[in-house]
Amino acid sequence: MKPNASNSGSLAVVGLQWGDEGKGKIVDLLAPDFNAIVRYNGGANAGHSVVVGDERFALHLIPSGVFRPACTSVIGNGVVVDPAQLLTELDGLAERGVDCSGVVVSDRAHVVMPYHKVEDAARERALVERLGIKAVGTTGRGIGPAYAEKVQRSSAIRMGDLLFPDIVRRRVRAAMAFKGPMLERWAPEALAELEEDSLVELALGWGRRLAERIADTSILLHRILDGGGRLLFEGANATLLDVDHGTYPFVTSSNSSALGIGPGSGVPPQRVGRVVGVAKAYQTRVGAGPMPTELTCVIGDRIRERGREYGTTTGRPRRIGWLDLVALRYAVRLNGVTEIAVTLLDVLSGFESIRLCTAYTLDGRAMEEFVPDAAALDRVKPQYEEIPGFSEEITAARSYQALPATARAFIERIERGVGVPVTMIGVGPDRDQTIHRTGEIGGA
Repeated sequence: MKPNASNSGSLAVVGLQWGDEGKGKIVDLLAPDFNAIVRYNGGANAGHSVVVGDERFALHLIPSGVFRPACTSVIGNGVVVDPAQLLTELDGLAERGVDCSGVVVSDRAHVVMPYHKVEDAARERALVERLGIKAVGTTGRGIGPAYAEKVQRSSAIRMGDLLFPDIVRRRVRAAMAFKGPMLERWAPEALAELEEDSLVELALGWGRRLAERIADTSILLHRILDGGGRLLFEGANATLLDVDHGTYPFVTSSNSSALGIGPGSGVPPQRVGRVVGVAKAYQTRVGAGPMPTELTCVIGDRIRERGREYGTTTGRPRRIGWLDLVALRYAVRLNGVTEIAVTLLDVLSGFESIRLCTAYTLDGRAMEEFVPDAAALDRVKPQYEEIPGFSEEITAARSYQALPATARAFIERIERGVGVPVTMIGVGPDRDQTIHRTGEIGGA
């Protein structure tokens, strides 16, 4: 008999802000309690950092549970995969002694081809230089064009297709028939490099190297569940970048909230028992788009330097702001969050006072609800509550009571503001620099 789905011990970890919340660290901490770690959305535009001992690792496609050898690391069908980046990560991890034998990729995940990256960059340039429209802030990794081709259906390549030369050639030919005229206009200098035979051989080479890792991962995941196993779903990007529920159009190209788990993995949402939302003790954002609490002053600069707030994928400096409880409440509700992990609390050490955004005003009208629309959100004014800060360094704290009273008051104000408990608190980058308030989240 199959286990009761309502009693599933599976769990999801999702970002509650605009990304870079420290999801990789949380997934790495929880991974030993699970049989498989599953990426269900996004592509190489996501960057997760994990510190193991005295080494820091940056991951873009491989799930953060790869550092736990007993876990299977699954790249689900909802991910768009850049095989070149995947192979670079696999090779780099192997060179550093990380066992990657458990990394599996869905045969239904779509492939990011070189022409997707060219199109991505060309569209961004054209928006600004030729059309005078504000750039979206893409990473240039080809993610949006790959997702677009996926839903257009006629020329997209899936990971399973890489094993069949005839399919690859037909799809590359069709893709270039559609994209060639567009790229000739917007990126003529790059078009000469997109020769059909070279593209086909490149793709088939990827297929040869990755053949043993390509599988029907939906069947794999259901077999784990039916055998009493547990899954940990790792969201890439974050809720406020969700293509449907984020600050459109300054969003990513996939459902980066927990709502993307079902279509992105083939596992229905009722088989996910708990949702851990990850939020920094402040806000950050990379690229364009509104952020109501943004700090363009020395306070923002101080937080950026203390928190090493530079993009894992792009290296771009992140924009900084005070914690926005309005946005956080929205993300908690949307994801069905059951508990929160607050990261980088140590970065706020030394501030005499800390601000929290508790409401907005829009055109003079008070608002307590988040506005998932860039044009409207750009006009809101944050309303702040100021609370005492803490001067003590907290990186050595290993229990909640070891935190200063004002730091505990900050955590408890977040709980009151969003209505769910904070069960993990990050006070530094290392695995052991995490306070567990109610025991291990992944426990039975």
